[in-house]
Amino acid sequence: MDGNGRWAKNRGLPRIEGHRRGVENVREILKAARDRDVKYLTLFAFSVENWQRPAEEISALMGLLELFLSRNLKDLVENEVRLRVIGRPEELPERVQSPLRKALEATKNFTARQLNVALNYGSRTEVLDAVRAYAEAVSEGREDPKRLDWPGFTKFLYTDGIPDPDLLIRTSGETRLSNFLLLQCAYSEMYFSPVNWPDFGRAEFEAALESYKSRERRYGRTGEQVQAHAPAEEASVGQ
Repeated sequence: MDGNGRWAKNRGLPRIEGHRRGVENVREILKAARDRDVKYLTLFAFSVENWQRPAEEISALMGLLELFLSRNLKDLVENEVRLRVIGRPEELPERVQSPLRKALEATKNFTARQLNVALNYGSRTEVLDAVRAYAEAVSEGREDPKRLDWPGFTKFLYTDGIPDPDLLIRTSGETRLSNFLLLQCAYSEMYFSPVNWPDFGRAEFEAALESYKSRERRYGRTGEQVQAHAPAEEASVGQ
């Protein structure tokens, strides 16, 4: 969800106003995803690299996250949306962890839809944590390296149990992944929008989904094979 700062700068506003408007827009996109029956939506909210930003901006971002959780928990519960966090949330300030724990507990049994929020997340950090966890499992005799395969290794990723994204959307005109779900997006379709996140509304989201519908996903097969054995797929979107 990129471009909050640039959105604010273009309007002569402080960066935090861009972040505030960006948080407001999350609500709109959640509704659009629900209307289009997107079962999994993943939002990159705060990266491990974001700790390098000015302290006052980090504090403001944490406050916005706290506000989002408190204001939107009722909607998540009413719409039976499970909230899940990927990353290292235990390193976030307690002011965020408390409402986060409350939201995770209140929504943990829902299965209809899932909102994944990447907090204090970085794909390379995820890989290192997964390797450490796997090495520990091997040393304790719970895993056999000779039998290791990709499905087995994914159990040690933050995203265990979450399907890989079908579509990755990045806003603001940037065309890089920026350490986001690098392994999980190996076969994801990419959609790069020039629109800054606060202005990325329902119409832009719909355009991204329409673009996805026009893609042919081959996974190493030929186009003829895909057409002959086209499976029905649930939509999973990473932003």
